[in-house]
Amino acid sequence: MTTPLLDVRNLRKSYGALAVTDDVSLVVAPGELHAIIGPNGAGKTTLIHQLSGSLRGNSGTVRFAGKDVTRLGMAERVHRGLARSFQITSILDGFTVLENAAMAVQARSGSSFRFFAPAAREAQLNDEAMAALARVRLDDRADRRAGSLSHGEKRQLEIAIALATGARLLLLDEPLAGTGHEESAVLVDLVLELKSTHTVVLVEHDMEAVFALADRVSVLVYGRLIATGTPEAVRLDPEVRSAYLGEEEAA
Repeated sequence: MTTPLLDVRNLRKSYGALAVTDDVSLVVAPGELHAIIGPNGAGKTTLIHQLSGSLRGNSGTVRFAGKDVTRLGMAERVHRGLARSFQITSILDGFTVLENAAMAVQARSGSSFRFFAPAAREAQLNDEAMAALARVRLDDRADRRAGSLSHGEKRQLEIAIALATGARLLLLDEPLAGTGHEESAVLVDLVLELKSTHTVVLVEHDMEAVFALADRVSVLVYGRLIATGTPEAVRLDPEVRSAYLGEEEAA
């Protein structure tokens, strides 16, 4: 059996009596696109925070590439190859598209943040950043200010930044949120292409995209996983339909 790239056991995050993630166990195989779905307030983004290291859980373990990373913060996990995009874009609008990607390359090398401004002038950083931009089809926007990009292009840039860190596993938190039909189609095609080279954990509300992209789907409701399986098995699961998909399809 293939060793999981990501192995999560009994992860829990609570605030007082409220358990936002509750005994979550999850395995993601190398090369898999694993989608996490659920209604608003289910705990999906909190789970992504815990997987990325930006939020410490109350209990449970996170293993990545066979190593226990439970106590590591976000920067340390990025250096090991675990990177994320955000539900709300987190790019630096005042920098160019190329500079945003070059900063991620520079951060991977362990350079201080104070050196970020001239980063794009260094040839090696430039080349690696341009390669990441080409993967997400933004190389022709390299010299534009990031703040001038459309919303969908900003989501593409976020993915390029994650790629530029040298990520092996991408945590994508609602990459289609706020995008129009054409932008969504571009992003779906992009994520589909990334499946050939990266392991992906995808949180997304667009069920059409989820069932088109995912190898496996996990359903989170009130902080607990109620089902994990192939897209078709999850779609037909009576508990899932009652708790979530039935409402989605009736809407």
